[in-house]
Amino acid sequence: MEYFGNKDILKHHKTGFLSSRKCPAEVVLKSYEWAKLQRNKGNCVVCGNHSQIERDVFEILLKGEQPLVLVLPRGLKKRWDKSWLENIEKNRLLIVSPFAIDITRVTRETAIHKNETILSLSENIVVGYKSPNGQLDRLLTNLKFDHV
Repeated sequence: MEYFGNKDILKHHKTGFLSSRKCPAEVVLKSYEWAKLQRNKGNCVVCGNHSQIERDVFEILLKGEQPLVLVLPRGLKKRWDKSWLENIEKNRLLIVSPFAIDITRVTRETAIHKNETILSLSENIVVGYKSPNGQLDRLLTNLKFDHV
């Protein structure tokens, strides 16, 4: 596991956010409202930024002051978004990668491993949407989680 940022964030109670890439519009809006609520309450969230909904939820959370963990579906980058660096400097962001730095392409397998990492780092799981019989549906079989 590779880390960039404040590893002390891992000591917080963390809620993981997962969602299938394709989801109904009402679920997208509910996910945005959920992210705003977490941000306003100061709750620590573990999420990815691979799919559009993940990117949007991450950006909503990044506008807050609460601790945040971002799990990448690839190795750590060499160049970082300016707002990410600013939040790392504020000690409120931890970027995690379960991959070596030379893994630069996102594949189905790396996306699955990213989701497994989110599950392993989180005490609670919230799901925006899971496609029936999709990879997230299979991953969450027999696990307890909440919906947005």
